[in-house]
Amino acid sequence: MTDRKTLKLSDTPATEAPNLKKKGRGWEISEKRLDALHEQAREMRRFASPAHKALAARFAKADLGRYTFKRFAVVGSAIVDFNCHNLGMAIMIDEEGADEALAKRRDKSLESVGIRVMRIKAKDILENMDAVLERITLGMRMRIGDKREGMRAHRERSTPRRNQTQNRQSSGRSDTSEGDD
Repeated sequence: MTDRKTLKLSDTPATEAPNLKKKGRGWEISEKRLDALHEQAREMRRFASPAHKALAARFAKADLGRYTFKRFAVVGSAIVDFNCHNLGMAIMIDEEGADEALAKRRDKSLESVGIRVMRIKAKDILENMDAVLERITLGMRMRIGDKREGMRAHRERSTPRRNQTQNRQSSGRSDTSEGDD
């Protein structure tokens, strides 16, 4: 005879609750590190570069609807210059003398969790703001399209399951109605 599998309760007492991620929105960052990042972001907001101030002023004037950009936002263990949470999009301003290797590593880690990073040179912001805004708008439209496509694909994957369930239910009803005659 075969052994039957049965449900078993864990050996941990019911009084112990599972560890919850209190901070970091699921990024598993220590509270000390997260506090340091937020403090660093505050300092960056206080002493922003001219390019950053100019772009922030344009974002403040623009009516972007539900797509707003937060300045010097902490995303995971990185601080991005502008972050749109609804789009999963970050804008980084490349200043003179910035470490490119660190920037590429940060971009790669953000993109691995689904955040698209757009890099803009500070010089371009100060010299040709309209072209920069057009580029950001195109990036936003592309990201909105990506989100819609992802939602559409998700619906297509989940719809056949619903249809199969509905077909089984409807075929079950038709079988019982035939048997009653």
